[in-house]
Amino acid sequence: MKINAAASLRAGIIQLVAVAVLALISRLLLPHSAFESFGWLIGPLAWMLAATITALAVQLPLPPSWLGAVLAGIPSAIATLLGAHWLGALIAIVCFALWCGGLSARRIKA
Repeated sequence: MKINAAASLRAGIIQLVAVAVLALISRLLLPHSAFESFGWLIGPLAWMLAATITALAVQLPLPPSWLGAVLAGIPSAIATLLGAHWLGALIAIVCFALWCGGLSARRIKA
């Protein structure tokens, strides 16, 4: 599988920043109890919003980008269950960035 390295790097940086900004905003706006009760929903929604921002910024089509975000989120979910939430997020960002680089290499555009 071919990967556009520049697109992967751009996607990884954008996804990292988007996840960090959304995490900061949600932390400032929501009480800790919201994460305890609804973290299973807040996290994936923020992840998919960040993936949407990334796909639009890198000019990739949304449906295959969303599929990549879901697949990249699987290791993150496993890491979260094992108590390594942010490590899982970093792994997911790398996986998603590589997915985006693959989409870009195949010249799939929005």
